[in-house]
Order: sequence, then C-alpha cells, then structure tokens
Amino acid sequence: MKILLVEDDRVLGESLEEYLKLENFETLWLWDERKLPNVLNVYEFDVIVIDLILNYSRGEDLITFIREKGIKTPILILTAKKRVEDKETCFLRGADDYLTKPFEPKELVLRLLALSKRKHIDSMINIGDISINIDTKIILKGSKEIKLSKTAWDLLTLFVKRKGEIIDKETILNYVWGGKAVGEEVIRAYIKELRKVLPEGTIQNYKGRGYKLS
Repeated sequence: MKILLVEDDRVLGESLEEYLKLENFETLWLWDERKLPNVLNVYEFDVIVIDLILNYSRGEDLITFIREKGIKTPILILTAKKRVEDKETCFLRGADDYLTKPFEPKELVLRLLALSKRKHIDSMINIGDISINIDTKIILKGSKEIKLSKTAWDLLTLFVKRKGEIIDKETILNYVWGGKAVGEEVIRAYIKELRKVLPEGTIQNYKGRGYKLS
C-alpha cells in the first residue's frame, strides 16, 4: 500500500513513517503541506492521511482541494480536534475516516487497511479474454492463470487506476519505483511484459508523452 501522510509535527511524522514501513506500508511524508499539489500531480496513493492543524493551511481546506481535483482516494483525518462539529466539517468535505490524537498506531494500521478496500476501481476487470483481479493479483486467460512479476503488477495497477489516461514517465517512476532513477529501457521492459499478457493494442504508446491503457 502507498500512503500519503500530511503532518507538520516532525517527531510524530518521522515515527509514523518508520512504524508504517515496518507494517509494509510505503509512505510519503509531507511536513510542508504547500508541496501537496505537486505531489498529487505525479503520485498515486491508496490512502491519504491529513492532520487538520498545519503550518500554512487548514486540513479542512486540503480535503476540499483534493476532492475538487476529482481525486477519489480515501482520506483519513488524524488530528487533536475532537469536537463533533470538526468531524462533521471533514466528512461533509469528503473525508472517509477520522482518528483523534493520541491514538494507538495499530488502530491507524487497521483503519488504513479498511480504507484501502474502498475501491474506486473495480476489483475484477475484463479485457478481451483476460480476467484481472486487482485484489488477489490473479490474471486468468480462460481458466489458465498467468504469472506476473511484482513490478509488472504495480505497473498494471497504475494503468488500471488511470485507465484511459496518458501516464507520463515521471508518474510511472514515482508509483512503481518510488522515484528512483530508472532508465527508459527498464520501463519499456515491463511494458513489454504486460503486452505479452494483455490483448494486442491494450497498452498504447504516445511518443514523448507516455502510455495509456485503453
């Protein structure tokens, strides 16, 4: 799972980042919420966690900003604000869950896992004679299961989430490789792996722009 954590408390943010890593969550932590627009332009997340009391913005306004961009990723609020009125504001703006500080880290993990199951994409996808189950990571051609590498699965998941959109190289690198320096030939190698499995013409190349799952 890929988590975006927007938290200006350096001590809490660092400790949560380390804890979530131990729980096998890939976490991008922002302590300066002004970077949020750029991050959302190039990254895809399974859950976004937002503190309400930040240095430069109100967390409530960030919820509105995210939803107005058309991003449907589940949002969990993590805050010291405990009033029912604060919770109501967040839910009306589009938040999906609300956890007050102090909290048990294990409870945060359980809530993240629950939110991640609120799919905004279909778990079962059919492309031609291929059936793809995103949840179980199983591809069937007829009754025969087809194996994919983990990296190819990550790439396929991104394509499915952004189906019909042209995805540029930077977005692919950030989602699949966490922004690591990977050459164009490596991306092409995994595109080739997917093309061997999917019907011809499913993944289209737009020169200089990126790739699209039709």
